[in-house]
Amino acid sequence: MAQPSTTYKFELNLTDLDRGVYESVKQTIARHPSETEERMAVRLLAYALWYNENLSFGRGLSDVDEPALWEKSLDDRVLHWIEVGQPDADRLTWCSRRTERTSLLAYGSLRVWETKVVGAVKNLKNLHIAAVPQEVLEVLAKDMPRSIKWDVMISEGTVFVTDDRGQHEVQLQWLLGERG
Repeated sequence: MAQPSTTYKFELNLTDLDRGVYESVKQTIARHPSETEERMAVRLLAYALWYNENLSFGRGLSDVDEPALWEKSLDDRVLHWIEVGQPDADRLTWCSRRTERTSLLAYGSLRVWETKVVGAVKNLKNLHIAAVPQEVLEVLAKDMPRSIKWDVMISEGTVFVTDDRGQHEVQLQWLLGERG
């Protein structure tokens, strides 16, 4: 019998000075049994980074035809497809053909992946790729509580996450494109 997903309560107080977005949002999110805490933390970072009122969590690991997050229009067109992790070039090409904008928040040991994949997809005009520093991700993801409260401030491209353990500076490295 398959293990059930674990539910988390996520409270985000967002101050995005770069885009002029100021929101307080509460979400219930599911963590797939095979999903690591790091991957879930990256999904939460992506949610804060590209937040808008139509952005929602996809089924991700449970359904390969859905992203980690996506923004849909009122007529159900996918406007922004957001992946996390280290997908291959074929997956990124497939995703970019289904939407106006595709973003990837990559994490983990990226040296080999970056050499192999980023060069292969650099001609995709609607693709933007950022890398999350592994050290800060490990701190954010460690022993994640079931009720997560993040105060996130984004200023000049730097993401500051404040939680129960203090403030964490996330300096994203843009490998392709920009946040937009």
